[in-house]
Amino acid sequence: MTEWVLILGGSTGHGAATAKRLAKDGYGIIAFHFDRGEAKKIAEETIAEVNETTNGRCHYFNTNAASVETMEAYIPQIKEITGGQQVKLLLHSIAFGTTTNFFGEKPVTQKQMDMTVHVMGNSLLYWTQKLFVADLLGKGSRVMGLTSEGNYLAMEGYGPVSVAKLAMESIIRQIGWELGQYGITANSVQAGVTPTRALTKITDRWEEWVESTKKRNPMKRTTTPEDIAGTISMLLKPEADFINCSIIYCDGGEHRSGTI
Repeated sequence: MTEWVLILGGSTGHGAATAKRLAKDGYGIIAFHFDRGEAKKIAEETIAEVNETTNGRCHYFNTNAASVETMEAYIPQIKEITGGQQVKLLLHSIAFGTTTNFFGEKPVTQKQMDMTVHVMGNSLLYWTQKLFVADLLGKGSRVMGLTSEGNYLAMEGYGPVSVAKLAMESIIRQIGWELGQYGITANSVQAGVTPTRALTKITDRWEEWVESTKKRNPMKRTTTPEDIAGTISMLLKPEADFINCSIIYCDGGEHRSGTI
């Protein structure tokens, strides 16, 4: 019987790499993305590859996964796809929010702040709640989210996303604490600076960040999406059943090596 994983943000970057890796591991892939234009073309390439690897056990939905209406509309479909079987993984890999400073020429607005925290943080809680009520999370299921060193460093333009990441980490910790009794674990995976499309949206200086990271990282390179995918693959193994409420660092030691 096929085990299924659910990825929120599974078309590019870390989410896409994870979908490809878990497809190779034998999992069926259910994923959400919200892509238009050039990003949609990249998404289509990812979907085609995952679909081929899984022999058609691949379902991608191009809609706003952070919308509560989307959750309510698609969770019954997810249950139908899995045949009522609980999903092995719920991964939050949505990278969409406002990148601007709190002060200056274009200070972040309440609307922007609320949107960023909801999309990149709070939405994971609502997905988890609804999947749990629908009996789609159970013993052996994992809830995971992706975080970064921006959760404790102040960086140009990163304030709103930093707040969202901290919210997500707190939500994951609490999920693991409350649902651990059911054999459901929840952890954050902290990536290092990774040259992805999302990084180019955070800062115009992304190339400088990449070069700086190569110098300060103990392993003299940046994190890759495949590094993160491999870590998530390991965390799905039975040997990881007792890892809960934690932040797992996959950055070559970057978080111990100073600032950008």
